[in-house]
Amino acid sequence: MSTPDQRKRYKAFWAKHAEVVKEWGKRGYCYPPPVYPAMPEDLRDLRCGAKTRAGTPCMLNSLYGNGRCKYHGGLSTGATSKEGKAKVAKNGFKQGWHKQSPCTVNNS
Repeated sequence: MSTPDQRKRYKAFWAKHAEVVKEWGKRGYCYPPPVYPAMPEDLRDLRCGAKTRAGTPCMLNSLYGNGRCKYHGGLSTGATSKEGKAKVAKNGFKQGWHKQSPCTVNNS
């Protein structure tokens, strides 16, 4: 299982890794590639550990940089800007179709 300290060190490791990649990008990805920091041995087989619906801890070990798996880490929480929300509102809308209001009464 993973402890909060291990999860914090896991996030710090990936933050350091991202810094190295960013510096390499500033150099134009020139040869030789950078030397990445070594992952600590106790973090190699870190498990997600989130509580599942069954009440047991999640045992997946394919984790994102935030220390959680694809089921419990959550990628996008949805649009936050006004432009993004407007774009999401248009998804699934077909030109010429109109949404029917549940309050509309058909007077035929």
